[in-house]
Amino acid sequence: MSGNSIGKLFTVTTFGESHGIALGATVDGCPPGLEISEADLQGDLDRRKPGTSRHTTQRREADQVEILSGMFEGKTTGTPIGLLIKNTDQRSKDYTNIAETYRPGHADYVY
Repeated sequence: MSGNSIGKLFTVTTFGESHGIALGATVDGCPPGLEISEADLQGDLDRRKPGTSRHTTQRREADQVEILSGMFEGKTTGTPIGLLIKNTDQRSKDYTNIAETYRPGHADYVY
């Protein structure tokens, strides 16, 4: 069965679509007081950055993570952490011919 949440004590729930306005996640279970920054997370996003090889999409997007909640003054508060990555160059019509094709690792696959 597919789904968009993983974990019990530490839970990550994703939302959004690769061809929608944004993708994001809610991370629940982090204790208060952990120092986390957007820069700490950005390196992992940069590993799959669009347009970096012929095997990735040629879209031109920054894939810049934004921390929306669960943080205060650079530290976790113990409440769920909200993360958002805005899609700035999505063009659904470009994918019409492969809309039903299984693509491992694709953000829409779990839905």
